[in-house]
Amino acid sequence: MIESNIPPFLKNVSCAVTGHRILGKDFDKDILIRDLGYVRSKGFNVFLCGMALGFDAECFRALEEMRKNDPEIKIAAVVPCADQEERFPEKDAEEHGRMILSADFVARETRDYFRGCMLKRNDFLVDNCSVLYAYYLGRKKSGTYYTMKKAERDKVETLFYGISVSAR
Repeated sequence: MIESNIPPFLKNVSCAVTGHRILGKDFDKDILIRDLGYVRSKGFNVFLCGMALGFDAECFRALEEMRKNDPEIKIAAVVPCADQEERFPEKDAEEHGRMILSADFVARETRDYFRGCMLKRNDFLVDNCSVLYAYYLGRKKSGTYYTMKKAERDKVETLFYGISVSAR
């Protein structure tokens, strides 16, 4: 069961992020910050992060930086299992713990890792946002692909990494 302190009325201003754990050579933190700024300029101020290594963590840290100048930005950590950080290398586990403490809201599966917990987390992300921001490298066997397909089925708009470049 996922326990959450995210107020339900925030869905209309919420953006969930999804992306691969291993970032491509094209990944640029400046583009990420511009993209998140673009999403913010469209009225979204709550960002749901799935707390995985890679793109999720990069988004979380970028949002923390943005929040320093825009206190209306709220970060929601969506944790797929109670023991998620135990599966990370020590350095990443420490950073994960720091990010949980920094989050404005936390939604956490109360059970330890179980088959399907990541998909349940991905469902939660889409079910609680009005827009999905995705870093997708074309891998169809991935949680990112699953999350994007659910967003498509549920008619949740998906914006892709690099949107700020093409939107200007």
